[in-house]
Amino acid sequence: MSSEDLERYEADMELQLYREYRDVVGLFSYVVETERRFYLTNHVDLQPRTTDNGEMYFEVTLEDAWVWDMYRPARFVRNVRVVTFKDVNVEEITKSDLEVPSTGHPGGGS
Repeated sequence: MSSEDLERYEADMELQLYREYRDVVGLFSYVVETERRFYLTNHVDLQPRTTDNGEMYFEVTLEDAWVWDMYRPARFVRNVRVVTFKDVNVEEITKSDLEVPSTGHPGGGS
């Protein structure tokens, strides 16, 4: 397999993943981003924790999640538990964010 073939394969996989994301994002209420993964979920529990030596970390529990990972054959996951010392971003998805405007151009132009 040439490097061009590999690049084309990865580009196709990313496009497939984006299309799947676009199809399922409306089913979920939250976006959760960690340093390693991007998740869609309907239930997220984020708990800050402290180690014995005072370092802070986060324990994140997700239920009924979808994982953005093009190398993962099954992206729907029943339960996920993430433990990380890095930042965690949790954002509620508003359904209006998912709607495409019926008139005008993106960015507010006419």
